[in-house]
Amino acid sequence: MIYLKEVCREDAAKEYEFIRSVPYEEHSFINEFLSDSFEEFESCRLKSMIDSAEGIGLPEGYVPETNLMLWDDDEIVGWFRIRHYLCPSLVEGSGHIGYTIAKEHRGKGYGTQGLRLAVEKAKKIIPEDEIYLRVDKDNRASLRIMQKNGGYIHHEDEKKYYVRIKL
Repeated sequence: MIYLKEVCREDAAKEYEFIRSVPYEEHSFINEFLSDSFEEFESCRLKSMIDSAEGIGLPEGYVPETNLMLWDDDEIVGWFRIRHYLCPSLVEGSGHIGYTIAKEHRGKGYGTQGLRLAVEKAKKIIPEDEIYLRVDKDNRASLRIMQKNGGYIHHEDEKKYYVRIKL
């Protein structure tokens, strides 16, 4: 069964293992937790990820963000982030939802299913009428995932497509 689940202490070991497999930056998805030891992740970073969903302890200019892992039964196959609303930097930046799928699980439909689940969750969280997403122009697979979930190209620049999904 495929499902999204918020990060939590009970799954810390599997979450950490997955996060360690994600590069620091790949197609604009930033993994700022890559250099943490498990002890640092479990005692500090995981707490900040959980608190962020409640808006607790956010740095100046940040918005609440829910971190979710995409599970297929008992294996994590992807990581999704839902930003609860847009601040000026997110409007032309990374938007509401960012995600990555483990390399070994790409091309199997996980991105499409995960984004569908993330959009359903985002509908309950975000106040805007559309979900904003951004994708590198050389990441055609991710653009197709967004389009399969109702996304359309709102505008573009030389490096990125800015995609919207109407709610």
